[in-house]
Amino acid sequence: MKHSRISRIIHILTTMQAGKSYAVSDLSKMFGTSRRTIFRDLKELLTIGVPYRYDPDTGGYIIEPEFFLPPVALDLKEALSLLLLAHKVGDQIQLPFTKSALLAALKIENNLPPNIRRYCNAALRNISARAGAQAAFDRPGGLDAVFTQLQNALTRKCKVNIRYHSLAERKVIDVELSPYHLFYNQRAWYVLGHSSMHKSIRTFKLNRIKALQITDKRFTDGEKFDPQQHFGRAWSMIPEGQLYDIKLLFLPKVAQNVAEVRWHSTQQVTFNDDGSATIEFRVDGLGEITWWILGYGDQVQVLAPRALRKRVLDIAENMISLNEKV
Repeated sequence: MKHSRISRIIHILTTMQAGKSYAVSDLSKMFGTSRRTIFRDLKELLTIGVPYRYDPDTGGYIIEPEFFLPPVALDLKEALSLLLLAHKVGDQIQLPFTKSALLAALKIENNLPPNIRRYCNAALRNISARAGAQAAFDRPGGLDAVFTQLQNALTRKCKVNIRYHSLAERKVIDVELSPYHLFYNQRAWYVLGHSSMHKSIRTFKLNRIKALQITDKRFTDGEKFDPQQHFGRAWSMIPEGQLYDIKLLFLPKVAQNVAEVRWHSTQQVTFNDDGSATIEFRVDGLGEITWWILGYGDQVQVLAPRALRKRVLDIAENMISLNEKV
């Protein structure tokens, strides 16, 4: 949801709170938009729990008098930081309970002192955020439904039965899972837990869960589970059980951009006289970092280990072969 729409919804809310009923045509003229857009905005208010109703005597809409938004005492920095999250980041990444987040933003903005509200609105017009591509989530109920079920199961320490589209097995599998931890990584949400099928701790991507049911079976083995310890020194989230000393040479064109990002906890950077950068890591596994290296194309050279250099070469040769056939 873009900031302009959120701002309009907030203004519709504060306008209707004045106690007067407004027809859709009135709101349409007031906010310079179509009747269809106003109907969408009114539906959004209803979805997030604002109890308005249609008054047949006046032909307009009015908010129930018992509805109120409690005061929120925030200073300028607190207000702006929260509104940045709600308006500029919340619609860029997958977050559960976005409707609740919108209502929270409405409460915050509606109760800010006028001078702080004006400053925040002006500041937000000149700020934007752009996150990476997000994994599609087309299951009924969306992220909220799956996240809520897993969170409930995790809190109650109940096992769940999931039907899961596994890319590794290349088929849909049925798994009894003891959920230990929910986490977001780069583009999607995941659940970590003990899989009865694999007899080990596995990671499952939430948007690949086709069906989920909480069972009456309890688990106790996840009490001391530490996700940081589980991931260890994996490049991202898939440890492979073997540590490698990685040494890469990034050419001057990309060296500064690569070096200024903290990609891994073991990262060490050495800038060379020609503007290139030698970057070293100690990483568990080669699979994930291989694809990251390939993203820099002809601007990076694998100095060590030899096994990683061979992987990159094999994939590059396959890319050439595949594209020469077109």
